[in-house]
Parts: sequence; C-alpha cells; structure tokens
Amino acid sequence: MNIFESINNTSNKASDIGERYVDKSFEYFKLKVFQQLSYTISMAGKALIIGAVLFIGLIFLAFSAAIAIGDALGHVALGYLIVGALFLLIALIFYKVRYLVDAKIISKIQSKFFKF
Repeated sequence: MNIFESINNTSNKASDIGERYVDKSFEYFKLKVFQQLSYTISMAGKALIIGAVLFIGLIFLAFSAAIAIGDALGHVALGYLIVGALFLLIALIFYKVRYLVDAKIISKIQSKFFKF
C-alpha cells in the first residue's frame, strides 16, 4: 500500500509542477505579446507624427520651389508643372524599388518580433 501512495503522491507533484509550468509560460507569452504590441504601436505613432510634420514641410517646400521656378521662367504655371513632374518621377522611382523597402521593413520587424 505504501508504494501505491508514493506513486500517487509523486504523480500529483508532477501534475502540479506541469500546471505551474503551463501557467508561467502563458504569463510569459502574455507579457511578450504586450511588449511587442506596445513597441509596434509606439513606433507607428512616432512614424505618423514625424511623417505628418515632414509632409507639411514638403508641401511648403514644393509651393515655394514652384513659385521660384515659375518666377525664373516667367510663368508660374510652368513652375508648378515642373515640381509636379518631379514628384511623379520620385513616386515612380519609389514604385520601382518598393521591394527593397518591403524587405527592409520586414527584416526590422522580424528582429524585434521574434527576439526571445
């Protein structure tokens, strides 16, 4: 009878240890998901704020460049046309190399997300 009680006691301890391990693993993964989510939201917020300020600055620079080019050419509409064409050319270049941007973003996120 003593052997059966010992086996029962040992199996109960093993079961308790297994349950604690599962609970601690679940808590760890919850914290890890919270950390990654916080980091991602923080980076997105900073990128949005910086991007908005840069966009406003770019708009002012584009208008001032268009007016300056228009004054130099004697016709303001030509200045706006040249600046618009320049933006279209830059957009086309970004479109052609978009896979490089995707690869860079994925590698940055991968190093942060899968770091244990």
